[in-house]
Amino acid sequence: MMHDAEIETRPVAEQFDLDRESYRRQIRYLFEHSAFYRHKLDEAGFSGPADVGDLDDITGLPFTEKDEIRATQAAAPPFGDHLACSPDKLRRVYNTSGTSGVPCLIGLTRNDLEGYATNAARGYTAAGFAKAQRIVVGFNAGPFVAGAVYDGFDKLGCTVIPIGTGNTERLVGAIQRLNATGISCTPSYGLYLIDWCRERAINTLGLGLRNMITAGEPGGGDPLIRGRLEGAFGCKVRESMGIGDITLSAWAEDDDGKGMHFMARGFAHVELIDPETGSPRAWEDGAEGELVYTALQREAMPLLRFRSRDHVVVNMEPNPLGRTGPRIRCVGRTDDMLIVRGVNLFPTALRSVLNEFTPDVSGVIQVRPKEKGVRQTKPLPVLVELGENGAAQTVNLQQRISDQVRQRLLVATDIQLVPYGTLPREVYKSRLVDYSDAEQAAAVSA
Repeated sequence: MMHDAEIETRPVAEQFDLDRESYRRQIRYLFEHSAFYRHKLDEAGFSGPADVGDLDDITGLPFTEKDEIRATQAAAPPFGDHLACSPDKLRRVYNTSGTSGVPCLIGLTRNDLEGYATNAARGYTAAGFAKAQRIVVGFNAGPFVAGAVYDGFDKLGCTVIPIGTGNTERLVGAIQRLNATGISCTPSYGLYLIDWCRERAINTLGLGLRNMITAGEPGGGDPLIRGRLEGAFGCKVRESMGIGDITLSAWAEDDDGKGMHFMARGFAHVELIDPETGSPRAWEDGAEGELVYTALQREAMPLLRFRSRDHVVVNMEPNPLGRTGPRIRCVGRTDDMLIVRGVNLFPTALRSVLNEFTPDVSGVIQVRPKEKGVRQTKPLPVLVELGENGAAQTVNLQQRISDQVRQRLLVATDIQLVPYGTLPREVYKSRLVDYSDAEQAAAVSA
């Protein structure tokens, strides 16, 4: 199924031609309405739209960092110089989740909100959700920008049952009483829901779910996590990824299930860069890098070359359902990455190794660094939770996992097996890296 079939199947080169004109208009808009970007571009040697050039020249422009937005809002509350329209035109004001620092405000005009809703409708349609389907939603309507997903469901025509986070009893009750067949939540919440139901003798297969779409964090596309969710609920699990500052459901997975397609066509331009040097990388099969976004028709808070810090792997295989362009799988955030004796490690990559050890392990892990910061000495402590029935082959399980991690990820680890249910189940996002041991060590040494 497709929400905007003409756009989603459009050849990439044709879309790029259309985006060129949108980009020119957006650059003119920045110089006319954004004090933030007038100053930023002038400092970089671009005094007007003619100096900036075309979309083909975008890699010559400076990046926009989250800390810059945070700084301008702190200096001139509440919106800073980043607001490019009259405050009277704002129809929603959301917060970012503040995962990497102080939350930022995101203001949206009616047109901006329409873009968010359109992309969400495209993404959820791709994932198999349909008009009139009853859906329970595990995201709050606010204050975080994930709440804009409700506008996408309205556009799609679903029957939405808004629950939000923190009330699992009500969510499960709504599924049972109202015969909801779809659910939208983080993968962490999906895992939490499995255990919550099991502890109350609720048959998850009997809930009748057909579709689950995960967002908010990596994991929904991980074979281990997806396998547990689909096995428990008997439903199809698909993954979506947005970035609150740009749009919801910037990427979403369709029935082919081999990575997320770019759903924000016409609303944003996306680049792939080397996260260390900032240089562009080609969209080639197997390529890895960080995503960088440029809004193409944003009114309230436009963004130019905004660094997402999302690290992805590219799949360029043709899509049998007709969608064009690259697909991606997010492997983690660049600011979550650890460096162990010169080797870069994304904590989420550990789960790809653990997939080989199911059902002896549950898939829930936690990295417990010994030092604060990115650089770590070996071996890196990793807590690995055993499966629900313990481990059938516990003999040498620690060593076998450690050997596989070393072989595949080139990192020496200290694997510590813990009983099922030991590690926390989160109702929103999981914290894969816990620095509490490092903080205690630092306090003792001080």
